[in-house]
Amino acid sequence: MSHKKIVMVKDKKIALVAHDNKKRDLLEWAMFNRELLANHIVYATGTTGDTLGGKLGLTIKKLQSGPLGGDQQIGAKIVSNEIDFLIFFWDPLEPQPHDPDVKALLRMAVVWNIPIACNRASADFMISSPLMEGEYNRLVPDYDEYRTRKIDWGVRQDQNQLLHLASSRS
Repeated sequence: MSHKKIVMVKDKKIALVAHDNKKRDLLEWAMFNRELLANHIVYATGTTGDTLGGKLGLTIKKLQSGPLGGDQQIGAKIVSNEIDFLIFFWDPLEPQPHDPDVKALLRMAVVWNIPIACNRASADFMISSPLMEGEYNRLVPDYDEYRTRKIDWGVRQDQNQLLHLASSRS
């Protein structure tokens, strides 16, 4: 499969998400990295966004709470190139009622090849990378082949016979 380049500009669009048991970790991480975050556009879900905005004194683009659709909003922004990378402090030990949404969000990050940090150490490495300081060409598979693939819409023989019988009765 061929690839397309998507340019991440100098001011990255960062999504911050945390499950309830990880919100304190994310807040501490964000406070420690406040100056770096101030140079970028920050999105966050629900209460995470409210708390971060108040504690950091930064403008945070707030979305819905994760279980109310915030995870899906971030996923949609990834697909439309409105989010460059995701920092998601998720709690692997606590089942979440919206686990399918979490999986879908992580899937979109992988499909669209955006960096993902799921814990403090990976978030530290990501935000302190020299790649944060300038443009970066992100390679994304060229999904045009997938979008234009041929699909066999043929009807099986037994379905064809049922359709014929149904039309002859009308």
